[in-house]
Amino acid sequence: MSYTLPPSTSLNNITPINHNFPSSSTLKTLTFPFSIPPKLTLTSTKSSTTTNYNDLGLDEEMGRIKRLQNGSDVRGVAVEGEVGRQVDLTPPAVEAIAESFGEWVINGLVKEKGRPVEDIRVSLGRDPRISGGLLSVAIFSGLGRAGCMTYDMGLATTPACFMSTMLPPFLYDASIMMTASHLPYTRNGLKFFTKKGGLTSVEVEEICDKAAFKYANRVTKVSTLLRTTPTRVDFMSVYAKHLRDIIKERVNHPQHYDTPLEGFQIIVNAGNGSGGFFTYQVLDKLGADTFGSLNLKPDGMFPNHIPNPEDKVAMAVTRTAVLENTADLGIVFDTDVDRSGVVDKDGNPINGDKLIALMASIVLKEHPGSTIVTDARTSLGLTKFITHRGGQHCLYRVGYRNVIDKGVQLNEDGIDTHLMMETSGHGALKENYFLDDGAYMVVKIIIEMVRMKLEGSDEGIGSLIKDLEEPLESVELRMNILSESKRAKAEAILIIETFKSYIEEGRLVGWELDACGDCWVSDGCLVDSNDNPAPVDAQMYRAKVSSEEDGQYGWIHIRQSIHNPNIAINMQSTVPGGCLLMARVFLDKFLIASGMERALDFSQIENYIKSGNIS
Repeated sequence: MSYTLPPSTSLNNITPINHNFPSSSTLKTLTFPFSIPPKLTLTSTKSSTTTNYNDLGLDEEMGRIKRLQNGSDVRGVAVEGEVGRQVDLTPPAVEAIAESFGEWVINGLVKEKGRPVEDIRVSLGRDPRISGGLLSVAIFSGLGRAGCMTYDMGLATTPACFMSTMLPPFLYDASIMMTASHLPYTRNGLKFFTKKGGLTSVEVEEICDKAAFKYANRVTKVSTLLRTTPTRVDFMSVYAKHLRDIIKERVNHPQHYDTPLEGFQIIVNAGNGSGGFFTYQVLDKLGADTFGSLNLKPDGMFPNHIPNPEDKVAMAVTRTAVLENTADLGIVFDTDVDRSGVVDKDGNPINGDKLIALMASIVLKEHPGSTIVTDARTSLGLTKFITHRGGQHCLYRVGYRNVIDKGVQLNEDGIDTHLMMETSGHGALKENYFLDDGAYMVVKIIIEMVRMKLEGSDEGIGSLIKDLEEPLESVELRMNILSESKRAKAEAILIIETFKSYIEEGRLVGWELDACGDCWVSDGCLVDSNDNPAPVDAQMYRAKVSSEEDGQYGWIHIRQSIHNPNIAINMQSTVPGGCLLMARVFLDKFLIASGMERALDFSQIENYIKSGNIS
């Protein structure tokens, strides 16, 4: 479906706000900054007044919604501008998903309380993407259809949306964050929360299945009426105060309790996303000098660089700002602030394994012997770093939700687990509701930095990871699946399962599926071997690679992408040429020997073998 806006209308300005909250029995027509007749029928691109809806194909209509699921999130193209990609995250799709989420929340509360429930309240926050204003109308409409009362948080962060269910006086029953994280401005998506935390992949799949049925059976694809007009709330100020209070209480500065960051210069690079609040509402109010901070103004086109702590440009410009200003710390947030990275006072970027090591160092001081859960793409050196500090390292499935849920499960099974982190920068702590919160993680680092200074150390936070051993080689390659998109997932599973079989049958000499027995994880760090294994949302395996000469010198990890029709391969080696050798064995002894190369574009692997470089 499509809307036509007047040339002067900015999508970013379309924000449904009404401060006068009506009773649930009142039906209001939402006021748009452009004209929509009250009884206008909005249809999908295939729908028209002359088309027989049944001819469109129910399966294809339902498939449009189901394909938007992205693990525990929903993501899609919301704005035209991507070559080869059509807009699929449309207002009709979003409305159906929001309605199904609202119903899912209500049904869950009815089941939990054993009685009917009323006045279910759901909040919505969004990052500055240009499609956010328009899609928020559809979300409020869908939630209203489900019978929910709705609250508009405006520009917000993903962690703040969850915290809106926890902090008084708000205490919402559920929340939605509209974001596509670090993806281009053309994309958008939805993340879902209840008081129990973020939804799992299985729960989001259930919601999308119900939404698909709604979408496919509606001739009029989106409503222009809202059962309840959303109430605008300022939650970010409350969330910022929450973070300030944590820093003040835990630093407990002997001279200036209310301004514990006096004397520290901290650079923030918000990437033009939602993270600028941390500068103005947290650091400045605690006495920090934030001169030199970068890209604080929200801009949904992200004009300077990708807002991503893994992005080399983002880290490089932050490093430059830290060195030019002789700052104590640099901070890089992703768009919705559920991830972060830092730069120490010497200009050393700390992300990936280094960030996990830094957080592990802090957590293991506070909780000796704790288990640390990470995804299975972390280095042998990180495992050594954690175990040498008395911790346990659990390698698990890629996917931040998988890593966090594993930590929850371990705690339930009596294994003390305080930190769960993915190499992407998603980090969750047991003390913070198992929430992946980039701002809270930075709060922990800042507290440690101030404590070190109070104890007389001038080394800075980088000194905490100076003994972390890094791999000599680290490579990531991609293989595109050649089949049509609807068959890509099945093809990927077949290839990855064949890879597993080749290892188990001993066809790849020196390769063995990795495991983590102490945490009940087996079969290449994928399968739970406890009494209640979590469902597998994407196939992936890690194999450790050894030779008679060097023993275990590296590992290879192969996984099905949930974002795109491809397979990702990660390799690390502690010996020269180790990754190249693994790539050759993978190509010759597996892909070609098994015949799987016919289903793939493996040119990246070939080019890497020929040149020794990633093209």
